[in-house]
Amino acid sequence: MAHPVSWYPLRLSTPVKQHVFGGRALTDRLGRTDLPDGPVAETWEVSDVDGEGATVTEGRLAGRSLRELTERYPGALLGDRPHGPRFPLLTKFIDGTGALPVHLHADDATARRLEGEPNGKTEGWHVLDAVPGATALVGVRPGVDRERLRRALLAQDFDAVMRRLPVRAGQTVYVPGGTLHSFGPGTLVYEIEQTSDIQQHAMPWRMEDGAPLAEEEREANIGRLLAEWRPEPRPRFQPGLSVPVDDSVERTVLCAGPYFALERWTAGGTAPLVRTFATAQVLSNAGAPVTVTCGGWTGRLGRARTLLLPAALGQVRVSGPADVLFGYVPDLEVDIRAPLAAAGHGPAVIAALGEGLQGLPSERPAGQ
Repeated sequence: MAHPVSWYPLRLSTPVKQHVFGGRALTDRLGRTDLPDGPVAETWEVSDVDGEGATVTEGRLAGRSLRELTERYPGALLGDRPHGPRFPLLTKFIDGTGALPVHLHADDATARRLEGEPNGKTEGWHVLDAVPGATALVGVRPGVDRERLRRALLAQDFDAVMRRLPVRAGQTVYVPGGTLHSFGPGTLVYEIEQTSDIQQHAMPWRMEDGAPLAEEEREANIGRLLAEWRPEPRPRFQPGLSVPVDDSVERTVLCAGPYFALERWTAGGTAPLVRTFATAQVLSNAGAPVTVTCGGWTGRLGRARTLLLPAALGQVRVSGPADVLFGYVPDLEVDIRAPLAAAGHGPAVIAALGEGLQGLPSERPAGQ
C-alpha cells in the first residue's frame, strides 16, 4: 500500500530530566555529547507523553510531532500492531548514579479507574552498566500485606518488605504495572515502557529537586501508591535468549510482553546487521557510532542516540562493528516464541522473558 509520505529514519527531540538521582554517566560512560551541565537523570529517546512529546528534528518531516504522525499515518508507522491514541512506546536512557525513588506505575485497569488515563505503564530495564555490588528493589516479599507495607514505607524501611536483587550489566528485567520498584545507585539503564508518565512514590522528598515534602502530602502519596499496588509480581533479572543470525551477527531477545519487546543485536565486521520488520522500530545505539542504511537513507548513529524507523521502511542495515538495541510492539508468537523455540529455547525460559508468552498457539496441542 502506498503511503502519502516518503518515509525515512526519524531523528527526534529528546526531553532531558535533571532529577536529583542523576549524574554524568550518559556523558562519561556512554559518550553522549549534547546534554546540559549538571546531573542528568533521563533522556527520553522516543516520547509521545502529553507535554513531553517528541518532534522530528531533520528532513522533510522536521517540526512534525510524533503524536501527529501517529494520528495521521498509523499504518505507515506501526503496521498492523495495536495502539491507542498515542505512539505506544516510551524509551529512555536512565542514569541511576543515585538511588531512584521507591515508586510504582499503575497497570492498565488501575490507570483507567484511578488516573483517568487510557493505559498504565509496564516497563523493562536493560542494564548497560552497574558498579560491583549494585542492587535493585523489585517487588514485595511474599506475605507482606497492605498495612505492613504502609508502615515500612512510612519508616523508609524498604528492605523489610521489598526484594533486593543483584544487578549486573547485560541483564534485563520485565516489570509489570503495579510493581513497587527502584534501582541504583551506580546503575545505568536503557528502559522501554508503555507511553505514560503516571507514577506514585513513597519518598519524603521531591524527585525533581530533592525538596522535602510535608508529612501530610507524603502520607497521601503513600495512600495513592497502596491503592495502585499489585502484591503478586516478583520479577527476576534475565540474561536474555540468543538467536544466531550470521557468523558474526547475534540477536538476543532481552524481554517481551504484549506491550513491547526489546532486543540487543551485535555484529562484528564480517557481515552487516540486517533486520526486516513489520512495525516501528526504536533503534538505540549502545556501542560505538555506526552507519545505518534504511529506505534509501544512509546516516550515522552516534553513541547513546536513537532513530525511529517507521514500519513502511521494512528493513534496516547497520554496518558493524555494532551493538544496538531494537524496541518494538511484538506479535508474540511470530516475533518472539517461534524464533526462540526454533533456536532451541524451551517454553519455561521463553515465558520468563515477560508476560503473555505462555499458551501461545504453537505451544497448544493440535486441535485446540
